[in-house]
Order: sequence, then structure tokens, then C-alpha cells
Amino acid sequence: MHVKKGDKVKVITGKDRGKEGTILEAYPKKNRVLVEGVNIVKKHAKPSQDNPQGGILDIEAAIHVSNVMLIDPKTGEPTRVGYEVKDGKKVRIAKKSGQAIDK
Repeated sequence: MHVKKGDKVKVITGKDRGKEGTILEAYPKKNRVLVEGVNIVKKHAKPSQDNPQGGILDIEAAIHVSNVMLIDPKTGEPTRVGYEVKDGKKVRIAKKSGQAIDK
């Protein structure tokens, strides 16, 4: 996958197009990511020990990884991701600025 947990991304298609957020979780086997504040769905919760009232909760649902683009750390614009090998390690590179994303 071209994005990881903690990356800042922009949604490029779908009902939340244009929104930006941080990746909370990544699910590589399903090719999906959970982005903060994106794809909010309603979940009906039964009363439980930690939520005695129950009710309807608003939570984020996962979206497909192809619907998000990484934000370039230098320019702040969405960019594609490339890979380079530096000092024997594979490093992600922002295509727009050429800057390394991984530290």
C-alpha cells in the first residue's frame, strides 16, 4: 500500500471528496484505510457496561485505499508515491517534490 498509519491524506473521490485527514488504521489485506473524519456512518449500539445509555453513534468506516492520495509534506498538495532504495532501505518518495516521506 502507498499509505501508512499516521499519514496525512486527501480523499479524491466519493461522497467525502476533498476532505483531508490522518489515517487512523490501515487494513492491507482488504486494501482499505480508516481516515479521521471521513465516511461517517451511524452505528446502533445496545446499552453496555461502558455505554449504559446505548443509542446511535457516529463512527468512521473504512474506505478503499485507491480513493485517497498522500499529502506532500513539502508543498501540502496531493501527490503520487514512488519508491527508492537508500542505504539498503526502501523509502517512499513524493513524486511532486521528490522529497522522502519516511524519515
